[in-house]
Amino acid sequence: MYGSRLVSAVAAVFAAIAVLFAIFGFAANVGFFAVAALFGAVAYFMWYHASGRFAQRLYRGVEERAAPGGSGRGGRGGFGAGPREEWEPPRDEDASGRQRARTARGGQARGGGRQRRQARAQGQRRRRRAAAAAQPSGPTAAEAYDTLDLNRDADEDAVKAAYREKVKEVHPDSPDGDEEAFKEVQSAYERLTGD
Repeated sequence: MYGSRLVSAVAAVFAAIAVLFAIFGFAANVGFFAVAALFGAVAYFMWYHASGRFAQRLYRGVEERAAPGGSGRGGRGGFGAGPREEWEPPRDEDASGRQRARTARGGQARGGGRQRRQARAQGQRRRRRAAAAAQPSGPTAAEAYDTLDLNRDADEDAVKAAYREKVKEVHPDSPDGDEEAFKEVQSAYERLTGD
């Protein structure tokens, strides 16, 4: 809201309303002065904030409190003592935007090598993650055939039949069942059928 034209415009509208009520106060009823004072106060506070004077006063107070030997309690440091490094309060929105653009251009010129190294490292991490994701999890095809006790040239019907037989043997609900073996059979079947 600092430096906002919208807030300044709303403050101007409130000021105009205050003037209008003040005129009514002179012409009709003295009670309109109270309403005019209310609108005038609101207009003043909005203008005070939009003009940046409120922020400047606030920042000046913080800087004075944070300065060594300042009027603040305990000076620099501690909790809520103010800025810890060189800092300038915002002056103007347009000027600060230009300043940020200048800083960014300068930062690119000075820190361009670092940014390129970071981008390169990030690209390498992304490629490694993609390669890891592309690796099939679970058994290889040869391991899957071995798990189901099948030849390498078994067709899909043979794979299904072998799967059913193995599941009956290792299902956790069966008396000789084994959960880990059941998972291996499941993985082998999924590997061979693509399910």
